[in-house]
Amino acid sequence: MNPAAAANQKEEFKLKDTKPQLGERWPHGGMRGGGGWISSERATSTYDLVEQMFYLYVRVVKAKDLPTNPVTGNIDPYVEVKLGNYKGKTQHFEKKTNPEWNQVFAFSKEKLQSSILEVFVRDREMVGRDDYVGKVIFDMNEVPTRVPPDSPLAPQWYRLEHRRGDSKVKGEVMLAVWMGTQADEAFPEAWHTDAASVQGEGVFNIRSKVYVSPKLWYLRVNVIEAQDVEPHDRSQLPQAFVKAQVGNQILKTKLCPQKTINPMWNEDLIFVAAEPFEEQLYLTVENKVTSAKDEVMGRLILPLHDFERRLDHRPVHSKWCNLEKFGFGALEGDKRHELKFSSRVHLRVCLEGAYHVLDESTMYISDQRPTARQLWKNPIGILEVGILSAQGLQPMKTKDGRGTTDAYCVAKYGQKWVRTRTIMESFNPKWNEQYTWEVYDPCTVITLGVFDNCHLGGSEKPASGSGGKNDSRIGKVRIRLSTLETDRIYTNSYPLLVLQTSGLKKMGELQLAVRFTCLSLANMIYLYWHPLLPKMHYLHPFTVNQLDSLRYQAMNIVAVRLGRAEPPLRKEVVEYMLDVDSHMWSMRRSKANFFRIVSLFSGVIAMSKWLGDVCHWKNPVTSILVHVLFFILICYPELILPTIFLYMFLIGIWNYRFRPRHPPHMDTKLSWAEVVHPDELDEEFDTFPTSKAQDVVRMRYDRLRSVAGRIQTVVGDMATQGERFLALLSWRDPRATSLFVIFCLIAAVALYVTPFKIMALVAGLFWLRHPRFRSKLPSVPSNFFRRLPSRADSML
Repeated sequence: MNPAAAANQKEEFKLKDTKPQLGERWPHGGMRGGGGWISSERATSTYDLVEQMFYLYVRVVKAKDLPTNPVTGNIDPYVEVKLGNYKGKTQHFEKKTNPEWNQVFAFSKEKLQSSILEVFVRDREMVGRDDYVGKVIFDMNEVPTRVPPDSPLAPQWYRLEHRRGDSKVKGEVMLAVWMGTQADEAFPEAWHTDAASVQGEGVFNIRSKVYVSPKLWYLRVNVIEAQDVEPHDRSQLPQAFVKAQVGNQILKTKLCPQKTINPMWNEDLIFVAAEPFEEQLYLTVENKVTSAKDEVMGRLILPLHDFERRLDHRPVHSKWCNLEKFGFGALEGDKRHELKFSSRVHLRVCLEGAYHVLDESTMYISDQRPTARQLWKNPIGILEVGILSAQGLQPMKTKDGRGTTDAYCVAKYGQKWVRTRTIMESFNPKWNEQYTWEVYDPCTVITLGVFDNCHLGGSEKPASGSGGKNDSRIGKVRIRLSTLETDRIYTNSYPLLVLQTSGLKKMGELQLAVRFTCLSLANMIYLYWHPLLPKMHYLHPFTVNQLDSLRYQAMNIVAVRLGRAEPPLRKEVVEYMLDVDSHMWSMRRSKANFFRIVSLFSGVIAMSKWLGDVCHWKNPVTSILVHVLFFILICYPELILPTIFLYMFLIGIWNYRFRPRHPPHMDTKLSWAEVVHPDELDEEFDTFPTSKAQDVVRMRYDRLRSVAGRIQTVVGDMATQGERFLALLSWRDPRATSLFVIFCLIAAVALYVTPFKIMALVAGLFWLRHPRFRSKLPSVPSNFFRRLPSRADSML
């Protein structure tokens, strides 16, 4: 790639400023006065962060006294609304002369192709053409404009006209026709002109919806002990363990160390459960007969809604539960449901309400409130997001031999998910939908993703590389609220970047308008001194492995529950929004994280290099000034800390001039995505376990071994230096320890006799000495330290 093309590509990957026309602007003739366009600096509407889109709304309520077919003696009526080339139809009713539809049609003003609106009533025929019953015609210039929050326009009865329009026919239809915007209450459920090509159930998949994540709880099952458990072979004592299952989650206790009929474990098993509680706790006590065989000695089924819900870590009452006898063959089938009162298990079970159930990575957390609503604090702000449009989207599938994209946007913050309507067959879709969230912590992240809808009931074929009938990913945007200034509207165009096996690809741009409004500055500042998660996460924490497993289970539960909504928020969408695969190995991510660490130390490295230049007198004036400052600090040591903090204060004030003006966005250079090797990308997108050929897996394994070998060497060097430090006083090298002990005695006496200022002055002057008094050989302390022994000699 030539330098000019590379520069253009980098510009394409950057955030851009936009200047959309936000807020309500009503034309002359609207109901809100007649003085032309109306706008204000601070609009009071709930749609002041989006561009206004005008729609012609037609509400078809019902009909009466429709004439019957003279041949069949009945009528199967439906209504067809026609505006230019766009047609919308209601459902038909069989043998009904007074049908009720109550359906709304919305025609975008941008796509209006006619000044006449026609509403036809037709009779559906099984064979042949549908019969004409009557029509109503509206002149578009006479349609009134409705401005929310005005009440809905009252529908009226209209007599049906003959086909030629010269006379009236029998029958009336109740209609309401008005011009409105996307702020209209009828907008979300209306039939849109975009949906004309959608078939069957696909029409439900294009509507905008708001979803709420299920309320998640941690279920803590403390298995204490069991009594009088009996194995099949009563001649041998059992080595028991307990297996518990909630839904698809299965956990086991450790084996009881002793073989006994009264085993003890006192072990906690943690599950994730979602309200409403549909699963039950299945608990079995099993005997480890051999390494490959377990036998069930008793089982127990408990409903989750019976368990106590606690808001802190106070003790929960334990209880003994009788184990149900488990059948051991066909002959005992009639005894399986008998209670075996001689065997029982001791449990302490509760639902934890003081924890926040993590269903997303803590790096991009959008909610940190505990499960129990009683423990929630008041919100500290309001987040408003206007999802305006997308530009330059790539074709995601083929339809009738041409590339097309049916895009919709999903936003997730806290427990609230929103999904915009699907814009059909457009590479530049305009949604102009606005959503609001309550903010309980500013150090949280909102995630927005754009997807291609593949569930419209048509004959679309996915583009190469996309996953069949799954909704394809177009791109994702994250915005951290703490990086936003309060009460400021950010209007930016975010690049939608996706990593594919072929490399980094820009799929388009997403235009957003974002405003973070602060309700209480004092509460917001107060939060900065408190932990991010509820206090129970720190007082009684889970292990890292537990958190990873519970997070994965919580993600699955959220994906399943949202997938059961109508329209469903599909599993692939939820997993992409929650970064379900963020923990998977990636050579690219490993490199990016390594260079992030290197960049952290760049300031320290630059400072040490500057001090090295001062010590070597590269710039004599600077070295002299440093000597003067050093003398001042030696004479007045009480100025050291004030000087450091004053310096940081001045640096902060100076950097305020160069503060970021835009929210952060996906950084391709930081992510190491621009120069990634194709094979590393192929490895990143590989399944787990791998599905690649044996020679490819062997090559990647060898590459991983070489990287791990370098890491192993670095870790070994660090261990060696630490062991040398310990060897100073360990007498592993008697001569070295003797020398160090004698040096410590002399240093103690010298430091006691000599004032501290003199010692600091001598040490500083020695360190800043002129190169003429320096040697190129390593220093004496360095030589002595490198000669100390380490335990590397004892390594096999």
